[in-house]
Amino acid sequence: MSESFDVPTVDISAYVTDASDESKAAVARALDEACRTVGFIQIVGHGVPTAVTDGLAQAMDDFFGQELEAKKAWKRPAKENRGYSPPKSESLSYSLGVDPVTRMNDFFEAFNIGSSEADFPGFVDATGDYAANTWPDTPGFEERVTTYFAEARRVAYTLQDAFADALGIDRAVFGAVSDHPINVLRMNNYALPPGSIELGADLTGMGEHTDYGMVTVLWADRVEGLQVLGRDGGWHDVMPAEGALLINLGDIAARVTNDEWMSTLHRVKPPIVNGTIKRRRSAAFFHDWNADSVIHTLPSILEHSEPLYAPVTVAEHVQAKLRGSRAGVKNTAAEREQARVTSAAR
Repeated sequence: MSESFDVPTVDISAYVTDASDESKAAVARALDEACRTVGFIQIVGHGVPTAVTDGLAQAMDDFFGQELEAKKAWKRPAKENRGYSPPKSESLSYSLGVDPVTRMNDFFEAFNIGSSEADFPGFVDATGDYAANTWPDTPGFEERVTTYFAEARRVAYTLQDAFADALGIDRAVFGAVSDHPINVLRMNNYALPPGSIELGADLTGMGEHTDYGMVTVLWADRVEGLQVLGRDGGWHDVMPAEGALLINLGDIAARVTNDEWMSTLHRVKPPIVNGTIKRRRSAAFFHDWNADSVIHTLPSILEHSEPLYAPVTVAEHVQAKLRGSRAGVKNTAAEREQARVTSAAR
């Protein structure tokens, strides 16, 4: 791995505080550079109170700290993308059509909530992507998680405005396709009971994958494990600075920009300390646009390049990826991302 790999840090406070146009333009330029060169960014000045992220972490601890059978009571059908996912029930590499070492091998467990049909008055869910949430009876869980969800959503929309500015387009272009988005918060816990692993095996915390939407807002522990695929074909360790949020682009951003911006390939490898997997937590907020919107490259970009992707609806794209990761049906529509994975150093 190259020691020169670096995740840029961008202070977005100019957008959070509605500062001068000049200050916002400087932030937009910094984001544009990061999106073109890395696709993974640390942001500070995001305005999310520490008390909110602490509350999220406590809610995750309270839920994931229960016995497995108690957590399984909150499991939902995979197609609904809500509720609890037990360890080894998914394989994210299938979302790219890449075979994992062992089928459905990712050992993380997760709990998902997201935007529901009821969140958008007058909207009718025609695709099944806006299922109602399941809330476990863990005291304080719903309140703490929904508080963080609202903050992460605000950050995602703030970044979307900054992205529009960076690309030189009217913010209304992105706003028109995100008035009833498939926003999902996935809370992840990377831990296994002692004795449940074979040391020396090719263990997978979360297989290599790209995220599906426009932008992901990630809160994560400052624990080893997260790796990003660099332009050099190598995997590089990433750890958030204290108080920072990690931001990565998803497939929508890559398709909209015709790969001028990078849909970041990443994975989680389990850190093993003294023969034990060190626990790691993260919470990824996926901003995935409206299910019925069509993902296509911006006309301004096609003025100087040929399209690399065929138009597809958000629902079609997301469901193909979910059938891979959660149902084990290899995604055959991710050729460009798959090629990046297979050419990378393992």
